[in-house]
Amino acid sequence: MTHHPPVSLAVVDMAGTTVLDDGLVEEAATRAFAAAGVADDAHDRALRYVRDTMGQSKITVFRALFGSEEVAQRANAAFEEAYADLVAAGRCAPVPGAQEAVRSLREAGVAVAFTTGFAPVTRDAILSSLGWRDLADLALSPVDAGRGRPYPDMVLTAVLRLGVADVRAVAVTGDTASDMRCARSAGAGLAVGVLTGAHDRAALTEAGATHVIDSVRDLPALIASTGTDPASQE
Repeated sequence: MTHHPPVSLAVVDMAGTTVLDDGLVEEAATRAFAAAGVADDAHDRALRYVRDTMGQSKITVFRALFGSEEVAQRANAAFEEAYADLVAAGRCAPVPGAQEAVRSLREAGVAVAFTTGFAPVTRDAILSSLGWRDLADLALSPVDAGRGRPYPDMVLTAVLRLGVADVRAVAVTGDTASDMRCARSAGAGLAVGVLTGAHDRAALTEAGATHVIDSVRDLPALIASTGTDPASQE
């Protein structure tokens, strides 16, 4: 059995993992489609693609959908505006136990980095709405790292900024297949799927999850149970 160091950094997704989505992404995407001029008969297909690519950078999703940088940027701006309006209207709530889980991890000496496919302005609006601006050690969007999920950039940026010595000491947690692929491509010791968001156990496992838990509230216990070998249940 390969020895892995104990977890010293938890990289944790936001929407669907620590923040209840409650259909907000799809609502904002619908407004983005209107801005991009998506025809009624193409709406369902576009929305299905948004669901399938949950966790990825939204500008990347819109580029793939529309093939035009101008249209993608227009759609992305409309998406960010719509999501901000939904947050401002009080449609933003934490996953039960998420705040306590993050605090528990930090009290145990595990650094925590939030990651998201949203732009920084949306990310920060969510954190401010929840009173979470100081909850984690770091919060990253794709623009802060280079590329969004499923690329490993945000995980590796967190490793560098927080001074983690070994990427195998990282636990990446999220609700999408993109989160799991990101974890595996970064070389993280733990790729932890949660069942509070977009994708089910089968999709998370197929994408490379080493563990699947009901909720992020269970993450501190999982990390504690892995001791000095986070890969022991791979």
